[in-house]
Amino acid sequence: MMKRILGIVAVISCFVAKAQLLTWSPSFPVENNTTQTLTITVDATKGNKGLLNYTPNGDVYVHIGVITNLSNSASDWKYVKFTWGTTSTPAQATYLGNNKWQYAITGSLRTFFGVTNTSETIRKIAILFRNGSGTQKQANSDGSDMYIPVYGSSLAVSILQPSKEPRFVPVPEPQNLAIGSIFTFKADASKPATIKLYDNGTVIATATNTQTASTTATVSGAGEQQLIAEATDGATTTYDTLSFYIAPATTTAALPAGVRDGINYEAGNTSVVLVLDAPGKTKASVIGDFNNWTETVAYSMNKTPDGKKFWLRITGLMAGTEYGYQYKVDDSIKIADPYTEKVLDPDNDASITAATYPGLKAYPAGKTTGIVSVLQTGQTAYNWTSTNYTRPDKKTLVLYELLVRDFVAAHDWKTLADTLGYLKNLGINAIEVMPFNEFEGNNSWGYNPDFYFAPDKYYGPKNTLKQFVDACHKYGIAVVMDIALNHSFGSSPMVQLYWDAANNRPAVNNPWFNPVAKHAYNVGYDMNHESLNTKYFVSRVLEHWLTEYKIDGFRFDLAKGFTQKQTCDNNGGNCNVSSWSAYDASRVAIWKGYYDTVQTKSSNAYVILEHFADNTEEKELSDYGMLLWGNLNANYAQAALGYSTPDPGGNTWNFGNGIFTQRGWTKPHLVTYMESHDEERIQYKNEQYGNASGSYNIKDINTGLKRVELDAAFFFTIPGPKMIWQFGELGYDYPINYCENGTVSNDCRLSPKPIRWDYYQNAQRKEVYDEFASLIKLRFHPLYK
Repeated sequence: MMKRILGIVAVISCFVAKAQLLTWSPSFPVENNTTQTLTITVDATKGNKGLLNYTPNGDVYVHIGVITNLSNSASDWKYVKFTWGTTSTPAQATYLGNNKWQYAITGSLRTFFGVTNTSETIRKIAILFRNGSGTQKQANSDGSDMYIPVYGSSLAVSILQPSKEPRFVPVPEPQNLAIGSIFTFKADASKPATIKLYDNGTVIATATNTQTASTTATVSGAGEQQLIAEATDGATTTYDTLSFYIAPATTTAALPAGVRDGINYEAGNTSVVLVLDAPGKTKASVIGDFNNWTETVAYSMNKTPDGKKFWLRITGLMAGTEYGYQYKVDDSIKIADPYTEKVLDPDNDASITAATYPGLKAYPAGKTTGIVSVLQTGQTAYNWTSTNYTRPDKKTLVLYELLVRDFVAAHDWKTLADTLGYLKNLGINAIEVMPFNEFEGNNSWGYNPDFYFAPDKYYGPKNTLKQFVDACHKYGIAVVMDIALNHSFGSSPMVQLYWDAANNRPAVNNPWFNPVAKHAYNVGYDMNHESLNTKYFVSRVLEHWLTEYKIDGFRFDLAKGFTQKQTCDNNGGNCNVSSWSAYDASRVAIWKGYYDTVQTKSSNAYVILEHFADNTEEKELSDYGMLLWGNLNANYAQAALGYSTPDPGGNTWNFGNGIFTQRGWTKPHLVTYMESHDEERIQYKNEQYGNASGSYNIKDINTGLKRVELDAAFFFTIPGPKMIWQFGELGYDYPINYCENGTVSNDCRLSPKPIRWDYYQNAQRKEVYDEFASLIKLRFHPLYK
């Protein structure tokens, strides 16, 4: 508890109040005061520090709207004034120096925001400060929006100190309070009133006929603390409450036997042991459904003697019940569990329908912010039925690369399983599915990962994914998981746990990520694959999918990036692609180590690399057992176009680089392809750029389709594994940069593409399918072998 040590007097304490993240004047803005000028000041040294030391100073703008009585949630902004990423002069903030910017609203708030509905009342102003392009924003320390309460004409009271972060439900700013700390407790009223200050239910100060009351208090114990300011003017009594948590001294204790990072379910289905890898952090606790999302002493985590991990045993759980939870680290960082197998996302779950994911647990709105992890004891086990399945030989693979979103309209595993007969008849013996572990957003290619153990809910529940894998195996079809382990994106808890807000990048002490990328073409935040922490994490990821979901292997995105050899400058720019592509013994060692891990967890599982490095390096990896992508798109496209001369890039219709012996390889581990998710569609190029100089017009759709068949005759008869991009067997002719509105733009590369199963009903396109199927069948003829 806390006790009063001084009355309502000005005192000097050991805890001096500092500038707040967001301040405003007047302190009690009202919605319809025509003479009011509301000035709002942000301090970028606070909160998420998204604009800390940002220049140019004049390139800062507000994103501003209101929460009204008609808003459904904290994110339901109404009457938003300006468009994100634009530089409208009325949105521009004024730089005050010392990392502070100010924005002013003159006159009635209703007029400024355009609120004309007389039954609608402004409850809060919602605001963010951002740079002109919208790539950096100043927000609360957890990244959430900032809010300014709007008051009516009646008496109001507000706690000013301890300083508050202006979240939807305000919380104290990080202040490093501990047992024994002295702090100022101050409150203001909107009118002269009697003000009482309470700590933990006890009145510690009273002031009459005043608009300000202040005292000091000391923290004398651990646990949840509650401060209340009460104001009364004889007719009205109103309150403001601020709660915060004082952590107990961290207990040092060794990990229980047999547990490891993440969720450890115990026998009996009523308890778990949670383990968080957080070397160098001071303290951690668990918040969640089991403690009403409030830090309590009982949920403070133990710290291992080496200072690297925190752990906690949680008991009393109901078998089969899903519990949401997060970790609170060092009082200021709140993250989901990196090892969770399911997340709740406040920004994206609402657009996942019940048809795709029945019974999806609701996000705990109003109780926490950020992504939430989920645990569940006593889960229903999946009963695998394809027990006699044998993986196809890697050298005979015919892979079908697909993006679930753009292959079946329902974008779920159940519907995808319905296409297996079509793929089996085509001759496919392996499906390579573009990334389906949790990625940011829903509408994505999936190369923006944040959680690696959780199937993305946009494609359905985990057991329907297992049903899909099981069904594939019944057809003798392998499942290859495309995965991006070169990088993660900003919602990754491992990125957030060690973050350099001043430079907007992973901190130098991040155990998993480099502060800046070591190589070219990096996206997101670059992983350090020489770190033991990263090696352990990746090994756990690989084990999880191979054993829990029985997938047959991985296609690793940007495999050439698995290196600490620096080929970019210290800011991640001015990259030397030639040096990056040169033989790299350290990268070879990393890949051999990961390959060994895969084989240990699941013998003969496939490892396919998008590598494109020096041929000597690729040969060495091939000899070790790995498969490598071989891009022949330009060559097959040039062959189909019907020109005898090379294209502007010098590409001819020479397919030699797709023949492993031509590259001096000893094993047929080269996965060649005419098309992939990254390459332009050959039939589209035929129709746009085909040779039409004579009577043989390749721009004609049917003639172009014949040219696709011609390509296939060369492609499938060359030995080695092959890959087809979805609908390539039907001559898909929408460009890779096709936009949903029918235009073509580089900005639309990742946009959804038309799903054209009706092509199969077209006689000319069905002929392409049949030609592919016949040639694939020929590959398995004894004479071919």
